[in-house]
Amino acid sequence: MSQSDAILDRLMALHPKVIDLSLDRMHRILAALDHPERRLPPVIHIAGTNGKGSTQAMIRAGLEAGGHRVHAYTSPHLARFHERIRLAGALIDEPALAAALAECEAANAGRPITFFEITTAAALLCFSRVAADFTLLEVGLGGRLDATNVIDTPALTVITPVSIDHTQYLGETLALIAGEKAGIIKPRVPCIVGPQQDEALRVIEARASGLTAPLFVHGQHWMGAPDRDGMIYQDDHGLWDLPLPNLPGPHQIQNAGTALAALRHLGAGDAMARAAVTRAEWPARMQRLSRGPLVEAAGGQAELWLDGGHNPAGGAAVAATLAAMPPRPTHLVCGMLNTKDVAGYLAALAPQVASLTAIDIPGEPNTLPAAATAAAAASVGMPATTAADAADAIRAIVAAEPRARILIAGSLYLAGRVLRENA
Repeated sequence: MSQSDAILDRLMALHPKVIDLSLDRMHRILAALDHPERRLPPVIHIAGTNGKGSTQAMIRAGLEAGGHRVHAYTSPHLARFHERIRLAGALIDEPALAAALAECEAANAGRPITFFEITTAAALLCFSRVAADFTLLEVGLGGRLDATNVIDTPALTVITPVSIDHTQYLGETLALIAGEKAGIIKPRVPCIVGPQQDEALRVIEARASGLTAPLFVHGQHWMGAPDRDGMIYQDDHGLWDLPLPNLPGPHQIQNAGTALAALRHLGAGDAMARAAVTRAEWPARMQRLSRGPLVEAAGGQAELWLDGGHNPAGGAAVAATLAAMPPRPTHLVCGMLNTKDVAGYLAALAPQVASLTAIDIPGEPNTLPAAATAAAAASVGMPATTAADAADAIRAIVAAEPRARILIAGSLYLAGRVLRENA
């Protein structure tokens, strides 16, 4: 076990008995650390339900192509915690991470604090000490009371599509959830707004109006759309004619448009725009696996894909991606958390999938039992069975269908486990 892993284990034990979304603990620990959040390079703060990570990855690719040094913070990680913190373009190394976590642990002095809060404080501490041109902060949950929402005056805020998720914390309706996401909007700070349902957009517009924050809204001030074999982005400054994003799926054109709108606001030119869509990398978002034990289990003729989407909008995005791919029998290997709308996630996928094999998420206490996932699949008309793990599921699928397209999906926690096991 690394030094950082040992500290992270101790920090988990500080978690409050009841999660109350609040910024009080963040303000306390940041004050004890002498307010690193006030010494960051210009911040681009990103909230939304789906597409935050992909949009951040594209903004970062564009900025770095322009010669900028960029900090980036994202969550959750897939294989290693270090993935959450990128310092001036490089993943944080073990000595720097361990030192920052230890400093935050000492500053907190054993008081209750959530794991996300104290690790966010560690990220902000690191960002404040390494020179860079921009800081990209991805919200963890919601926005208004998220631990990242401690920046008084970011350079720019971004809201990707809002949909129903985390209802136990953010509210049962789209309007309530949008209100939480819109909590990152700050007085007079420009906000890029990705494609939204009308109900969510009304809430975002009302919040921005009350703070005199300029909005740049998809469909009103900018647009991104497929065009022939590529995509176009257009706003009042002109048009970019670009290749398709290298992140697969029609939904990535929307994410690319949001990223390009942000980059345009930051002064990007043609080369930065092209890099944003062609150089961005984001694991477990319709990622084709090309090597490793699970690929070997699939045999030489099958395709193996991985995706971490886990809500109904994510299921619809994956379904649209599958529909646009060359025809091939597609079989789903699925594991989900017990807090998710499983039937809602699977409903959109049912027309694109020949079968589902349900598995538990290994090592995850909140996994939905495989039998329950299979029952949810059957309820939306998807033939379903269960398997002990992903490898067993893959072997059973290829035994019946050697040329199958196999998609492992349903949870970022499952995706992380797959990436670790398949390394």
